[in-house]
Amino acid sequence: MRVLLLGGTGEARRLAEELAADPSREVISSLAGRTAAPAPLPGRVRVGGFGGPDGLAAWLREEGIDAVVDATHPFAALMTASAVVAAGRAGVPLLVLRRPGWREGPGDDWRRVPSLEAAAAALPGERVFLTTGRKNLAAFAGDARRWFLVRSVDPPEPPLPPRMGTVLARGPFTVEEELALMRGYAVDVVVTKDSGGAMTSAKLTAARTLRLPVVMVDRPPAPEGVPVAATAAEAVAWLARHG
Repeated sequence: MRVLLLGGTGEARRLAEELAADPSREVISSLAGRTAAPAPLPGRVRVGGFGGPDGLAAWLREEGIDAVVDATHPFAALMTASAVVAAGRAGVPLLVLRRPGWREGPGDDWRRVPSLEAAAAALPGERVFLTTGRKNLAAFAGDARRWFLVRSVDPPEPPLPPRMGTVLARGPFTVEEELALMRGYAVDVVVTKDSGGAMTSAKLTAARTLRLPVVMVDRPPAPEGVPVAATAAEAVAWLARHG
């Protein structure tokens, strides 16, 4: 069974490791190429785009792919939409692997917004910790009053806020590290996307501890009519049913 795994997330890595350990399955992990030095993955790795839904559908046929698992970031809506169309055209079953979103708990002060633009318009503080990714800063580029702390694996891409600092680091981070960072930069508000998962949730615990508000950008909904798994184990079970 040949499986195309649209990756880039921790769930994709765990699924690739499980599939690579099974000699009856061949996994091909596809990465968008946005990170300059991604961590190594088991099995075959493909980097770069496919040329839209038509290009992906043609690639699925040429490679004899038996199933597609879309384990891209929960906010990679365009890639997911392209995968849905391409899999349908190629007649290949598709599963979306999405970890559950975060839930607000006691002591949290979250302000949920539908988009990054809405987040930029709803900022309550003056020193903003932006954890939305290096390519998602345009919505804040026009804010010359606030100071922004941007953390990303690779250097952020313009347009950028005029007043900002940058921390280049790869997670996961501990709560202690997040507390030290927020205190050290005197952060008074955190902006993040509802990515879900434990790997990047320490910043939420740190914000709760420091009683900081969090502007939370809601994730786009999963495509209608497509099966969704929450864990790599669920994805393996789905593949077993389609193998």
